[in-house]
Amino acid sequence: MYLEIDGGYGGIRFSACHFIPRHEKCSRLHGHSYIVRLRLEGEIGAEGMIMDFVVLKKKLKEMIDEVDHKTLLPTCSPDVKLTVTDESIEAVCDGKRYVLPRMDVTLLDIPTTTAEEMSKMMAIRMSKELVFPPNVKSLSIGLDEERGQTAWYTQVL
Repeated sequence: MYLEIDGGYGGIRFSACHFIPRHEKCSRLHGHSYIVRLRLEGEIGAEGMIMDFVVLKKKLKEMIDEVDHKTLLPTCSPDVKLTVTDESIEAVCDGKRYVLPRMDVTLLDIPTTTAEEMSKMMAIRMSKELVFPPNVKSLSIGLDEERGQTAWYTQVL
C-alpha cells in the first residue's frame, strides 16, 4: 500500500536558483519553481494508517523553508570552488565568478544541485530525522523542476 503527498496541491513547493557545472545550457545561473512529492510504501498500522500525513508535511515544509528563494550551491563539487565569509559567498565554476550575499545562499552537502541529488538528499535527511513506524518499508521523494520532469529517490527504511 502507498501513501502519497503531492506538493503541487499541498503547497509544498519552493523557488530557487542554481547552476549545473559543465552542462551546455544549465551551467548558467537559472531558477525553478520546484514541487516536492512524497511516497511511503507500507502496510496499514495499528492506528489505521500507514503514517500521519501531518508529521510528514511538517518535515517537508521545514526542509523547503531552508531553500526557498535562495541560491543553491553544492559543497561537495569538484567543479565549484567556494569561498565563504560571514557576509558573502564566492562561487567559481566554468570560468565564471559569482559573489552573493551569504543570507541569499543555502549550501547543500551534495556534489551538484540537480533534482536527482536534491531528492536523494531530502529522502536521506527525512529517513534520519523522523521516526517511522515499523509498518513503513520505504520513503520516496520526488522533486519536480517543472511540470512533467520529476526526479525520484527511494530510501529503504
